[in-house]
Amino acid sequence: MIGIAAAGLLIFHGQIAGISGIAGGIFRPVPGDTSWRVMFLLGLLAAGLGWSYFFPQDYLVGISRSTPALVIAGLAVGIGTQVGGGCTSGHGVCGIGRLSKRSTVATISFMATAALTVLVVNEVFGGAV
Repeated sequence: MIGIAAAGLLIFHGQIAGISGIAGGIFRPVPGDTSWRVMFLLGLLAAGLGWSYFFPQDYLVGISRSTPALVIAGLAVGIGTQVGGGCTSGHGVCGIGRLSKRSTVATISFMATAALTVLVVNEVFGGAV
């Protein structure tokens, strides 16, 4: 479904379904370009709420990290999407699907960084902080 939505957005609207770019565009509005972004994000929320209604067990998650660690991680992801010019949905799903070399390099880079981060947090810092 993600692939179909990404392809539809590209084919019918000429836009890439990169969530960080879509959300960022709401905060840097261009006349006539905001409504589709809001609708796309509302659709993501509605889909998640709908799924949680029918499959609540899919949302049973235990988080073993402290609030400060989660805040730092969230900020790091936000900074990374700005530095990398996009996020996993933009580069990983849409960019690689379009055979973009830049997106392939970006995806390899952030996946390697994620693996290294998990290794450092779990092995150097002792796991949950």
